[in-house]
Amino acid sequence: MSGIAIGVVSDTHMPRFGKALPAALRAGLAPVDAIVHCGDIVDAMAIPLFEQIAPLEAVAGNNDPPDLHHRFGKRKILEFGAVRIGVTHGHDGVGRSTLARAQNAFKGERVDAVLFGHSHVPYNHVHDGVLYFNPGSPTDRRRQPEYSYGIIRINGNKLLPELIFYPDKSP
Repeated sequence: MSGIAIGVVSDTHMPRFGKALPAALRAGLAPVDAIVHCGDIVDAMAIPLFEQIAPLEAVAGNNDPPDLHHRFGKRKILEFGAVRIGVTHGHDGVGRSTLARAQNAFKGERVDAVLFGHSHVPYNHVHDGVLYFNPGSPTDRRRQPEYSYGIIRINGNKLLPELIFYPDKSP
């Protein structure tokens, strides 16, 4: 596989929704070069679980305690080669929906993609040349039929996003 592979997760809400990462998630993230968590980690105990797989970047969400807000911040722009990726949880800011808040979070800044969470609803669409990508949740599917996460492959300046679904979150 050429290029870079980024695993994208959000809304793990650990340990409430599990004390270990689901086996399907661990297996799916095994080949990635980095993991981006879009907030609502909830407890720092989850961080080393991801770091055992690949280097972790993250932002804090509305359910994250002050120490995670201090450690990660609420938004950031990551650079992978020529690609700039904005990351936000999507819970605050201007807009009536999570997508609208994600779209407004980096308005006026050059980003190729915006990764966000909060809604637990997977989303993978391009608007005005920018990829908006929500991986859903690998541990709390809420009203979704399956658990989910994402992988974005980066080849040069091309983004190849994929949502991955699985029915069983057992470790």
